[in-house]
Parts: sequence; C-alpha cells; structure tokens
Amino acid sequence: MADVVSADVRSRMMAGIRSTNTKPELLLRKGLHARGLRFRLHDRSLPGTPDIVLPRWRAVIQAHGCFWHGHDCHLFKWPKSREEFWRSKIGRNREVDARSEDALAAASWRVALVWECAVKGRTRRDPDAVLDELAGWIRSDRPALVIRGTDG
Repeated sequence: MADVVSADVRSRMMAGIRSTNTKPELLLRKGLHARGLRFRLHDRSLPGTPDIVLPRWRAVIQAHGCFWHGHDCHLFKWPKSREEFWRSKIGRNREVDARSEDALAAASWRVALVWECAVKGRTRRDPDAVLDELAGWIRSDRPALVIRGTDG
C-alpha cells in the first residue's frame, strides 16, 4: 500500500516523534517529584537508558509507548503500509527491551514499566492511582512492576 502523504510530509511527521520527554514520561516525572521522590533522567550508563532512575532505591522506570514497543492494547495497531519494515522494527524494539530488562535485573536494578495506555486513551487509569502505585513500588523491595491500562 502506498503512503497517503508525500515523503517530505512523512519525514516532518516522523521527525516530530520524541523518544525522550514524552507526555506520559513528563506526567510520571511531575507526579513522582510532587511525592517527594528525586531521580535522574536517561542515564546512558545503564542498559536501555532508562527514562527515570532512582539510585537511592536502585530502581528504574521505563515509560513505554504502546505503538513503538508493540503493546497488546487498543493504542497499538500494525501499520498497513510497509508491513515487513514495521514488524521488523517493533520486533527489534521488543528484543532490545527484553535484553535491557535482563541486564538491569542482573545488575540488581529493580524495573518498573509503565505503558502509555495506563495514562492515555480509553483504558487510562486515574493518574493519581498510577503514581501512588508507582511510588509505593519504589519505596518497597519488590523487584518489578508493570502498569497497564484498565483492559490489560
């Protein structure tokens, strides 16, 4: 299937997609800071360059976009154009995510994963409930946490 927009328009659209400082990530950062938690951002010395790093609790938080990381929710649909490219791209993203999580766990870091659908879309949860659950996990000794939308 051919693209419905010109190459220039598509390039401009794709250039506008952020990998850091996304809206879900900013919501998490603001809420955690308001709860008295202090953190570092995008620590390149750690596997996967986690979005939020809390060294005091040896915990990291990843805010994953449902499309880019292939989450099974209403926000993810396989593109109809360039299907082979997108399946390869999203498959690689999933592999990198798994390797990063394994490497972090092997280095004794606790990992929380917050999916975009937990804070956006029709299955979003109350932001305060998400932040309270996340803050509770940070202060606990549980090794992992996954926060999804209400359907998953």
